[in-house]
Amino acid sequence: MTARIKTTVLAAALAGASFIALAATVSAEDKTVATINGKAITDADIAIAESEIGADMGTLPAAQKRMSLLEFLIDNQLFAEAAEAEKLGQGPEFEQRLTYLKRRALRELYFEKIIKTSVSDADARKIYDEQVAKLKPEEEVSARHILVETEDKAKELKEKIKSGGDFAAIAKENSKDPGSKDDGGNLGYFGHGQMVPQFEEVVFKLQKGEVSDPVKTEFGWHLIKIEDRRMKQPPAFEIVKDRIVQSQLLQKAQQSAVLLRSKAKIELVDPEIKASIDERNKAIADQAKANEAKPDAGKPADAPADKPAEAKPAEAKPEDKK
Repeated sequence: MTARIKTTVLAAALAGASFIALAATVSAEDKTVATINGKAITDADIAIAESEIGADMGTLPAAQKRMSLLEFLIDNQLFAEAAEAEKLGQGPEFEQRLTYLKRRALRELYFEKIIKTSVSDADARKIYDEQVAKLKPEEEVSARHILVETEDKAKELKEKIKSGGDFAAIAKENSKDPGSKDDGGNLGYFGHGQMVPQFEEVVFKLQKGEVSDPVKTEFGWHLIKIEDRRMKQPPAFEIVKDRIVQSQLLQKAQQSAVLLRSKAKIELVDPEIKASIDERNKAIADQAKANEAKPDAGKPADAPADKPAEAKPAEAKPEDKK
């Protein structure tokens, strides 16, 4: 039983989160960190560079990341000066690139100043409270098990336990499950639908402290002991807050894009691109009509995205738990 299946929240909250790669705020003190031929590189420059390439740096320590960003800005400035010396900072090609970069900068500022500020922690808390209120009570148990190859061996170990043997010690000595035996057969907490049916059918009928008779599954014979029973609790707000905010930002960005497009006059001149987009839009419209015809059409397809509930994989094997 390898890694325990633990709480996952807001399963779809991060889908498309890269779409909201907002420019870093530059309102902090604009301190000079280096000069190149008399021209200053500031903290604001580093913040903007991080918004552009920071995601490509992975989990570098903060100091190393800051140093790498400064090196990037130094090279950037030196190449820019070299380009100017070659008179590349003029002409139609340069103006075309400049126009594109200006649009991108304005787009990022719009996200930073308009969209990002439209979602607050209070908004996230309200969504969290609403979704938690909708959750149905669900029981979960904490259990240990011993996995052996034969029913006779399982019966033998059950007799040792009945005679006062320690379940965890016997599991550590005898269990064939490499993922849990060293922890005395501990499976941790799990809910319905996370174990194979034969295992689950028995485990949720046991009382706290009770040890099952031998249970046959595709993996062998099990003895199961219930350590605890409780009602599953939702993840704490602080754990899921950032994901809720990201999900809401994505929705706001999509809504803004739809609104801006509806107000704009967009003409597709390239015939191939126009045909592809028309085909895509028709497929979306057809799917929307099909969804409207369903009985639960009023429920958005992604409604559970902000629900702070655990993922429940169907029929997870006991050997996949810890």
